[in-house]
Amino acid sequence: MTPLALGIVLIAAFTHATWNYAAKRAGGGLPFVWVSCCIGLALYAPVVTGYWLWLHPALPAGTIWVVVGSGLIKTAYSLLLQRGYRTGDFSFIYPLARGTGPLLSTIAAIIFFSERPTPLALAGGLIIVGGVFYLTGGASLLHQSRAHLRNAALYGLATGACIAGYTVWDQRAVSHLHLPPILYDCGTSVVMFALLTPFAWQRRTEAAGEWREHRWQAATVAVLGPLGYVLILTAMTFTPVSYIAPAREISIVIGAFFGATLLKEADARRRLVAAAGMALGIVALALG
Repeated sequence: MTPLALGIVLIAAFTHATWNYAAKRAGGGLPFVWVSCCIGLALYAPVVTGYWLWLHPALPAGTIWVVVGSGLIKTAYSLLLQRGYRTGDFSFIYPLARGTGPLLSTIAAIIFFSERPTPLALAGGLIIVGGVFYLTGGASLLHQSRAHLRNAALYGLATGACIAGYTVWDQRAVSHLHLPPILYDCGTSVVMFALLTPFAWQRRTEAAGEWREHRWQAATVAVLGPLGYVLILTAMTFTPVSYIAPAREISIVIGAFFGATLLKEADARRRLVAAAGMALGIVALALG
């Protein structure tokens, strides 16, 4: 990997952890996600219009259904992520979701696409499982006094399942249908907006409150989310994915560090160690 590619990927990892940190600080739910979506679409509008007028891309048949599917998965992902952040610590939810996502993606590829992982990839999967076990406290999670952590862990795992779902879905959409990533991501945002608007209207007082109190956090999510996505796609144009995938997972460690230092969350050492272990496991998955 060239220094330029590594720099791009590390910046993307930092932006990903940063917008998640902003989402945690906001502590919002559906109204916050809707406000972020509105800001994102407002920023996307001139970019997509210019792209369309410049290149006049031809979209394959069935594009609309692929975009709708992505929007459905990412809407569930966004809502589960916010609920997870409201239920548990950032240094707990973020590594759990980001760590289990690639593992579940690999399992899905084995089941649905008959892929056969190498021994190194299998070892990476076991390391991730071990990291999750250590992060959540293992068997002690079953104790009644840790019921709140069980709920947080469920949201983190559900978010990881959504990450796995849209990873596999988007990879197939972009690589097989050759959909332009900018149009694809913008289309996903349109679907999310359409899905969330009826519920946001019913909770318009809360949405107005999110705008007043957390519009900067919402803007951070709206700007850094797509920015990190575009940076990764840019790096992929001149660098093998097998190099990019493991490097970007440094965001897991960055997220755990944010929780430990900026939010002063408890059990920081355990979570940093677990996050580092899961990042190592993802490297093995990618290289395998």
